[in-house]
Amino acid sequence: MIQTQKVIHHEHVSGRPYAEVLAAFESATGSVEEGFEKVAANARTPQDFERIFKAREGSSGFMRFLSINHGDWQGYFGTPRKALLSVIGNPLIATTMMRHELAVGLNVPVRLFIYEADDGKTRVTYDLPSTLMSGLENPQVHEAALKLDAKLVALAEHIAGAKAN
Repeated sequence: MIQTQKVIHHEHVSGRPYAEVLAAFESATGSVEEGFEKVAANARTPQDFERIFKAREGSSGFMRFLSINHGDWQGYFGTPRKALLSVIGNPLIATTMMRHELAVGLNVPVRLFIYEADDGKTRVTYDLPSTLMSGLENPQVHEAALKLDAKLVALAEHIAGAKAN
């Protein structure tokens, strides 16, 4: 199957400096960057799994799975930049969608990009998960994905101090 779908992209232009936005992001998210499988291996029961990952959540309900500092390696090709791609999510949120359709796994965890643009303003960007999963045409997935959208928007507004425009 080959399918075309419409994805809604959000960009929050912040009046805050990059370092402040990044600090707010790290403060609002937990982390499993040492390895999801390593953390999950400590669970013996579904209750253990939930307890372990609940403890890893940040105040936003998200945790960082992977962060790639695009800004650092850009220095090899000219000017170093301030740019971080982070893969964030929560398996306890993901399961609310994946129980209805395993193919959701293509789009969870989600990606969020924080960078300082050429105009000096910090931007927080992401694609709405519900639109990434719209091709699945599953009402239960869509309903759960809308809740994920709301959490992601709330996180972005919190760290950027601005709504998407």
